[in-house]
Amino acid sequence: MIPKIILGSVPDATRRTIGYLFGKGRANEHIDPHLVASWNGFAPDPGRSSHRDPKDAMAQLVAQLDQPVKMLGDKAPKDTVWHCPVRAAPEDPILTDTQWADIARRIVAAAGIAPDGDKEGCRWVAVRHADDHIHIAATLVRQDGRRPERGYDQRAVQREAREIEVDYGLRRLKQGDGTGSKRPTSKEHFKAKRLGQEVATRDVLRLRVRRAVAAAADEAEFFALLEATGVTVRLKLGPSGDALGCNFALPEDTNDKGEPVFYAGSTLSPDLSLPKIRKSLATTSPEPTAVRAGDPWQQATAAAERIPHHLSRSDEKVGQGQLVALGATLELLPITAPPAVKAELQQAALAFERATRSRIAADLDSTRVLRRGVQAIWRERPQDGDGSGFAMLLDTVLTAVAFAMHWHRTHRHAQQEAAAEQALVHLQITYGQIAEPVLAGLAQRAPSLQMKQRFARHLQQAVPDHAERILNDPAWDALTTVLAEAEAAGHNAATVLDQALGQRPLDNAHSPARALTWRVRRLGERHAPGPRAQAARARSAAQRPTGPIPPTAATPPPQAPPGRRR
Repeated sequence: MIPKIILGSVPDATRRTIGYLFGKGRANEHIDPHLVASWNGFAPDPGRSSHRDPKDAMAQLVAQLDQPVKMLGDKAPKDTVWHCPVRAAPEDPILTDTQWADIARRIVAAAGIAPDGDKEGCRWVAVRHADDHIHIAATLVRQDGRRPERGYDQRAVQREAREIEVDYGLRRLKQGDGTGSKRPTSKEHFKAKRLGQEVATRDVLRLRVRRAVAAAADEAEFFALLEATGVTVRLKLGPSGDALGCNFALPEDTNDKGEPVFYAGSTLSPDLSLPKIRKSLATTSPEPTAVRAGDPWQQATAAAERIPHHLSRSDEKVGQGQLVALGATLELLPITAPPAVKAELQQAALAFERATRSRIAADLDSTRVLRRGVQAIWRERPQDGDGSGFAMLLDTVLTAVAFAMHWHRTHRHAQQEAAAEQALVHLQITYGQIAEPVLAGLAQRAPSLQMKQRFARHLQQAVPDHAERILNDPAWDALTTVLAEAEAAGHNAATVLDQALGQRPLDNAHSPARALTWRVRRLGERHAPGPRAQAARARSAAQRPTGPIPPTAATPPPQAPPGRRR
């Protein structure tokens, strides 16, 4: 159940609001509008006044609602109307008028409009003109002439809505923290239909602006990318001529004067104001020192591998920064993905967008490498012959999203946790489509039986509890192929396998051999250590105790969170 508060401040706000509620609607969607509840229980009902002209009943209702406001004269508040649509979910049962009346009374009481037992509260009405929702309209002067005490009314009505969902057996929504994006209004939805758009302009702009932030290296490129995608930008300039803010519009979305309808970045999403966009772009601006060139797939994957570590062990500001960078990665993945999975990845990015914001301030300093690595893939479109580069990056991102879901759960971010879980479902579907052909290709290049037996013996010694599962896993041949390739590149296969086994436990892995294949492939593509480094590593390993080293309380081993199964 979603309540939404709208304030009216125009001189005839009450008349306009009531006129809309008892009218036909902007698309003739208002069917049988009528009162289900009011402040006194017997207010005039323009929708059910068969014995009198509905216009007269409407005028009388407006006059009664406005009476406390008119009594104050010039001392009346600027905002005079409190309007709160309350909508049930499509799958919820259809409620009766009596049930909606009870819900309306609970909402106005929670908001401080008309507290329980307070006969001097504000005047209000609840109008129903559809099965799934009502509109509550109130005037913001109490009947004793005082102002209502409605501090943080939006949060209060949201809390009450969660309790109403339980009491009436309705779909239970997640408790928010005020960092979600603003939803398109009904008016925006109807306008989108008239324009032939599948989604509202607000949602189109949010997607394009967010993707431009993810792709741009600096502010100039950000605005160039928006222009290239058909977004009109209007800057808000200060007295010095510096840009203080920016508004966005689609040329085809105009008002009745034929002018583009602009949306401020902060109203598209809390993190799309110009100051916050600039802060994000600062993590992708070139540094004075040159960065060593390398394989963009390998660089982006290596950086994404660090996300679970940061979410498990870094402070919460760094963790929040990692989620912002992970969201930017998901924004760009659909552009570089094979056509067959673009739509699914786009859904993953849209879902995870909610998981990138919380009340925790983000520290973005540790995200530079990941942001630049993903941007390099987008810009350079590097070769990825067998698709393993994309598959490895997707595997790493999938793990990071699972850790993000767990991180939000531990911080009690209900909406963000649900968003990460939804993104995880889309990513798992994509991963299956991408990984299976790559793994099949690797399996066809499996090494000799003698080499496979050598790898199996080491595996049985290293992880006896998991060895049988790995050896019987369909991806075992693919794992032996990447172990042989690592060995051919100069690595010690046993050492690489040990490193892969030590990265994260395999307890929750649906396919342990598949998980190890990507870990070994990533490790094997790094520079092989020279002879001296190998000898030093061997001496160090010989001097270490053979038994397991118990973790300390300060450095617990990162655990794979629930939900990540491959």
